[in-house]
Formats: sequence, structure tokens, C-alpha cells
Amino acid sequence: MATDTASPNDSAPDMAAVIEVATRLETARASVPGFDGAEAGPLIRLVPGKRAIFEGRLDGRPVVFRVTLDPRDDSIAREWAEMQRLWPHMCDGRFRIAEPLLCAPEQGILVIAAVQGTPLMQHLWQSPPETRTRHFLPAATWLRRATDMSEGWQPARVRGWIGRAERAATRQPFASLRRIESDLLGELARIGALIEGHDWRCAICHGDMHPNNLILDGDRLTGIDLGGSARTPVYKDMARFLVHMGRRGMLPSGRAWLGVDADGIEAFTTAFGLTGRERRLCLPFMIGVEVLIRVESEDLSRSRIRRAEAMYAATLDDMRRTGDALDDV
Repeated sequence: MATDTASPNDSAPDMAAVIEVATRLETARASVPGFDGAEAGPLIRLVPGKRAIFEGRLDGRPVVFRVTLDPRDDSIAREWAEMQRLWPHMCDGRFRIAEPLLCAPEQGILVIAAVQGTPLMQHLWQSPPETRTRHFLPAATWLRRATDMSEGWQPARVRGWIGRAERAATRQPFASLRRIESDLLGELARIGALIEGHDWRCAICHGDMHPNNLILDGDRLTGIDLGGSARTPVYKDMARFLVHMGRRGMLPSGRAWLGVDADGIEAFTTAFGLTGRERRLCLPFMIGVEVLIRVESEDLSRSRIRRAEAMYAATLDDMRRTGDALDDV
């Protein structure tokens, strides 16, 4: 097996993980049908103790290998099942997922066809500002296509989401953000009380729908990294996409609502045909949840923290300013 491991500066734990991945792939080659033509290539990403992603080839075809390093992690099997479900529905046209090729669940290895193109967030940063908003509606339509087979209305259960946000807030290392988060939790509870007792729209969602998990090639968008797929309110994936950009100061339209791009909100509203209640209650609720559960790490740059502070404050201000309208929904 050919392996392109790492630079001489890699740490010992990283090298140990690379060796473990190579050993697992060798085992799969010897025991799992179809893996005999698998060859590992350069490491793309390593999260020690969790997962490794690396390039390679399968019978000469460019592929990506995803490997779990935690023996308790069953995400590879779940991702394989979700990709098998979606592939017939999203195997061609403008809105696709990466083609699932092979899975060796006992070795924790998933093989996916390599996708040509540029991660959407990277493309947005590289594009002229006036062209960026054109990608909102296609991204929202990709999500709509991925969820439409499994959509249904279910009784809203907000308490679990608020609890998750509360637990995350206790881990916030920056005092300036903790002060805003305390007020955000109050607004989240108020809006949640307006949602409780009604239905909201749920589906099997992507689970980590940030813009770099959509690969742009011409007018084609291909979704990757579906390991977090689960049945959740559809607004959670919308919020993940919008808040990921908002945290980084990416507001292409120049118009913000709830700390995120207002045109982005309109794109999801259009693609999903959101009702007034969904747009004015459910989506703001999930934007608040997403803001709170993504806890900043202590090693972030000061500029990133300033952008987060600005987004948090804007989210809070808009939640407060729309209070009367929300209470009337």
C-alpha cells in the first residue's frame, strides 16, 4: 500500500494515527471485497482520537477515505447508510452528494468518490463581493432537495435545544461573550415558549451544513460529510449555514438580521416556502441555538473574537427588537 504520510514536523501522536489508519486500510484490503484496489494518499485532515480524512485511489479512481479513530464511533456506518439513501435521489443534476463507493464498518473506513470543485465558503471569499449572494438560493435549494423525501411536521420540542445551549454557554471562555450569551438564553427561552405546543418541520438533515461542506463546480453543488445526518428540525441546518458565515463576518448582501445575512434568510424562506411562524419564530430560535452551541476556542485570534462579539450582539438586538411581533405570531 502506498502511503503519503506527513511532513517531518508532524507530532508523534499524529504519526501514530497515520500508522493506525494505514494498518486498518491494509486489513480492509485483505478482508473486505472491493478494497484490494485501495491506495492511501496524502492526509487531508486529522482530528487526533476522532477521525482522519485522506486522499487516495480505488482501482485508479481518485477517492477520499474517511476513517474513525474512536472505536465507539459508529458514524461511518451511519454516514454510509445515509449516503446510500440519498444517492439515487441526488446522483446527478445540479444538486448532488458525493458518490458512496465502499464501506468497511469494522475497520471504520468509508470510501467516497473525490469531488471536483471549490468549497463554497472558500469560493465566496475569493469572489467579487457583488457576486456572492447569487449562491444563497442554490445552497438553500440543495438542502431542500436533500430533505424533501423525509420531511414531516412534528410537535416542537424546544426544551432539549435550550438545555444544550445552556450547557454550551457554561464552557464559553471569553467574558465578553458570556455576558451576551446570558441575555441570549433569556430570549431563547421566551421564543421557545411561543413555539412549544405547535408543530415544526423536521427531516433527515445534513447535520453539519456549513458552506465548506458544499463543493461548487460551475453551477453544480455537491454535499459532503454527511456523518452527522439525523432527524432534526430543518431550521437547524439553515442556522448552521447562516451562523457559520456570520461568525466570520461574511455578510455578502450588506443587510443583516439576527446577526446573519438577511438575503441568506430570504433564500431559505424561498426554497422551503417557510410559513410566517417558521420564519419569525422557528428559524430565529435555531439561529440563537446555533450561536450558543458553537463555543469559541481559547486560541482564536482577537479579530475572530471581535467578529463573534458583533454577531452575538446583533443577534440579541434583533431578537429583542422583534419581540412584540414574535409575541403576536
